[in-house]
Amino acid sequence: MCNNLLQYAHVYAWGREHGRKVISMRFSYKYQFFRICHTSLTGFGWYLLAKYLAAVKLLPTASFKRYDCDKEALEQIMLRHKHIVVSGWFVRYYDLFLKYRQEICDLFEIDKQYTEPVKKKMMEAEGNDNILRLGVHIRRGDYAKWEYGKYYYSDEVYANHINRFATLHKDDNIHVYLSTNDPSVNAENYQKLCPEVKIHLLEGCAPEDLFMLSECNYLIGPPSTFSLVAAMYQDIPLYRMDTSDAELMTPDAFKLFDYWFRRIV
Repeated sequence: MCNNLLQYAHVYAWGREHGRKVISMRFSYKYQFFRICHTSLTGFGWYLLAKYLAAVKLLPTASFKRYDCDKEALEQIMLRHKHIVVSGWFVRYYDLFLKYRQEICDLFEIDKQYTEPVKKKMMEAEGNDNILRLGVHIRRGDYAKWEYGKYYYSDEVYANHINRFATLHKDDNIHVYLSTNDPSVNAENYQKLCPEVKIHLLEGCAPEDLFMLSECNYLIGPPSTFSLVAAMYQDIPLYRMDTSDAELMTPDAFKLFDYWFRRIV
C-alpha cells in the first residue's frame, strides 16, 4: 500500500510541477482508504481505460521498473506526450515530492471511518495522562524472506529497543503502540518484557494502524515504507532499525521524513 502511495506521489509531484493532471491507477480500485480514492479522476473506469489503451499501445508507457533505467530519457518521453502511462518503482522526483508534500498528505488523508475509532481507543487507553507516544512497527510476514530475513526481528529485539527508548526518556510517561502484521504478537508478553512503559496493541487494519503510528511522537521499526509514510504526515522522528543492536539507537539517530525518504532500502 505505502509503496504504491510513494510511487504515485513522485509522479503526482512531477505532474504538478509541469501542469499535468495525474490519475492514480492503483488507488482507483485498491486501497480504498484515502481522500484521493473519492476524487473525480480516481475511478475504476479510468483504470480500465488506461490499462486497455496501454495494452493496445494507443498510450505510450514510461517504465521505471529497473534501478539502472535511463531516467532522463524516460522523463523526455513524459514531456513529449500529453497522455502517458508511468509505471515502475524507480520513478523518483525527491525534490518535487518535498515541494508538494503537503498536497500529497492532503490527498492521502485517511478516511474518518478508520481514524475516528483509533482516536477513541487511544483516548480511552491514555485517559488524561500527560504522555509520550512511541509507535513501534513490528514487521513480520514477508520479511521472513525479504533480504534473506535480515530485518525479521524477534520480540526480544523489539523489546530491547523499547527499553532503550525508555532509558533515553526517563522522565516521561511512555505509552507504546504496537503495529504488526504478525497475529502472534501479544501485548501481555511485551508488557512483561518492557515493564517501564505501557503497551497497547489496538489490532487495527492497515489504514487504522497507519493512522495510529502517525499520531505518535516517535517511531521505530525496520526499513519499511509503512512506518516511513506514517512519519510523513506530521514529520515524526523515526529510528530505522537497520540492525538488531538497540545500543545504536541514540537521540541523534532519530531522523525526520526527508532524511529517510531519500534512503529507502
